[in-house]
Amino acid sequence: MTHPVSSTSGAPAVYLREGELWLPTDHSRGPWDPRAQHGGAPCALLAHVAETAAPGRGWRLARLTVELIKPVPVSPLRTQCSTQAARSTARVGIDMVAGDALVARAHALLMRIDPLKLPADLPIGWSPAQLERLPAQCSEPVRIPGLPEGVSFYRTAMETRVAQGDTTRPGPAGAWFRPIMPLVQGAPTSPAMRAAAAADFGNGLAWVLPVSRFLFSNADISIHLYREPVGEWIGLLSESQVHGDGGGIVNSYLYDERGAIGMAVQTLVLRERAQAAA
Repeated sequence: MTHPVSSTSGAPAVYLREGELWLPTDHSRGPWDPRAQHGGAPCALLAHVAETAAPGRGWRLARLTVELIKPVPVSPLRTQCSTQAARSTARVGIDMVAGDALVARAHALLMRIDPLKLPADLPIGWSPAQLERLPAQCSEPVRIPGLPEGVSFYRTAMETRVAQGDTTRPGPAGAWFRPIMPLVQGAPTSPAMRAAAAADFGNGLAWVLPVSRFLFSNADISIHLYREPVGEWIGLLSESQVHGDGGGIVNSYLYDERGAIGMAVQTLVLRERAQAAA
């Protein structure tokens, strides 16, 4: 069956489901190539697959590591997963395949929720404890010079609000993110899916190289959540480091409106655009 991928701007979700296939819509597109998805879209989908593979109720996503082996195309995808469960943890391995090509591989750690009473005077070493402004205090959307407009994951699937810094200039910045449509048609958008969708924005949020001259896509991302996010909004405070050998790294603190929830790390692959190098 042929699945069109260029006429889905009015689709009701980022991904549609048809049997064993995940059908990405135009709302999954990324900034580097109109044929490829934004990393946040497959990360959210892989979080959904991992949570679906939990051995029962009462589990949450504690870590999701996604290796973006190839650009994930805006074309039908299949996922294949295996689960190894123990008493307190479960590990889920997921392969994402487009046609016959492996395009992404995820490793998820699920933890059994086991409530306990912690000391009231427990020291909190997280710094900073929160972004400078909460979502209700922000209105300016994230705008990165040089990124294309139009239907895409970062323009039409997510709402963004700058919380600190200036995203039109290079350097660290903070912002809030929330999906404004279902990530997977017919499935609730879980807290972990919201966190995975937002966390991949770190390299764009904290850009240090101009998009007109350089590509700085991430080859992987590792998201660690020490608690489940609460509410619709996920905050990022991100900083990039790059090197002339073509590599870089992005560190992001993750938040909800109550405070810190975890962190994410991305490995960057830097390339000079052909027209800039000429």
